[in-house]
Amino acid sequence: MSWLITGGAGYIGSHVVDLFLLSGESVVVIDNLRTGQINRLSPGVHFFHGDITSESDLETLFSRFKIKGVINLAGLKSVEESTRIPDEYFRVNGTGVKVLLTKAREHGVEFFIQSSTAAVYGNLESGVAHEQLSPKPISVYGESKLQAEKHLEIEISNGSIRGTSLRYFNVVGAKNSQLADSSTENLFPIVAQAIRNKSPINIFGTDYKTRDGSCVRDFIHVLDLANAHLLAARQIENREIPSQLNIGTGHGYTVLEIIEAFQVSRKCKIEVLSLPRRSGDPATLTADIALAMRELEFRPEYGLSEMVESTQ
Repeated sequence: MSWLITGGAGYIGSHVVDLFLLSGESVVVIDNLRTGQINRLSPGVHFFHGDITSESDLETLFSRFKIKGVINLAGLKSVEESTRIPDEYFRVNGTGVKVLLTKAREHGVEFFIQSSTAAVYGNLESGVAHEQLSPKPISVYGESKLQAEKHLEIEISNGSIRGTSLRYFNVVGAKNSQLADSSTENLFPIVAQAIRNKSPINIFGTDYKTRDGSCVRDFIHVLDLANAHLLAARQIENREIPSQLNIGTGHGYTVLEIIEAFQVSRKCKIEVLSLPRRSGDPATLTADIALAMRELEFRPEYGLSEMVESTQ
């Protein structure tokens, strides 16, 4: 029996696939390669070119392979893009998960781990997110991922599947250059690219009520995040676990502090351009990870210097 990892050719997905294989798990990957890269996968991985929104693709896949559990990493993830094409975000991140869950249930899949996001929390007065808070997303992206969580919760409450949604905070770093984040949306690769090109970097909002005026975020190394998936998979095979779990470090850094860390690491100077705030960006958002620490025995191992050093 195998774990199906959707979006397994993506940045996060490929790290999860790699760790599961190293841990002795059998893995099947489905990816539409819209943003995924096939060269991120080991040659021996069972790969299926398809889409989670396609019932026919999923029917073929589940009929071909014996799947015990699904880790759904497929989806769209840009806050800015979600404001421009909201229907597509709800179709992929929301409806796509419902289609995937339905097909998984029909084929006797027992376990389901959903990729979710800290964006479901929205603006928090305290700036610290814990799972007991009522989600109040302020972006279409966050709303679409909350919709996915709700689809999974229905299946869990019906007793048809055992599952959880892992609410990621800001994922950075890489195991190696082959698995690196190629996104132009995320802060760490944006800063790294600015250094390579000797170009300025835009900061959206320097007038927040934070220690230096820029946004505060909880950054987690992708290897720690991959390990959280493995821990969740191992636990969920044996018992029920909470339906939502924060996956971060519990510590926040400002955007300007991240830029400074890169300058120190790369021994360079970066020109910073201050632009107005972006819609949908909370001032501060860090994770309370006590629940994941207790339920999964999750302990982040990588610090800021390792996150910066491993960013391509």
